Amino acid sequence: MIRRNMFLRWMVRKDNLGVDFGIWKKIDPAVLYIPLDLHSGNTARRLGLLTRKMDDWKAVEELTEILREFDPADPVKYDFALFGLGVNEKF
Repeated sequence: MIRRNMFLRWMVRKDNLGVDFGIWKKIDPAVLYIPLDLHSGNTARRLGLLTRKMDDWKAVEELTEILREFDPADPVKYDFALFGLGVNEKF
């Protein structure tokens, strides 16, 4: 699940930081789902964005819907920040 979502993020999204390639132009970033892992899941819970305790598909759907409220056109752009807070900042 996380690998597929991460791969789609890399291929579909385009950013100026070189993290996402954006070479697949026919898929709209608005339809992507967050690649949820231990770090991004724990960070999302600490921020009150995710209530589900397990890092499963239902949690992916829940978090993605919340992130769509922030940016319906590109909800997955928050993945790098959630992951980074969890890994680098021990948030």
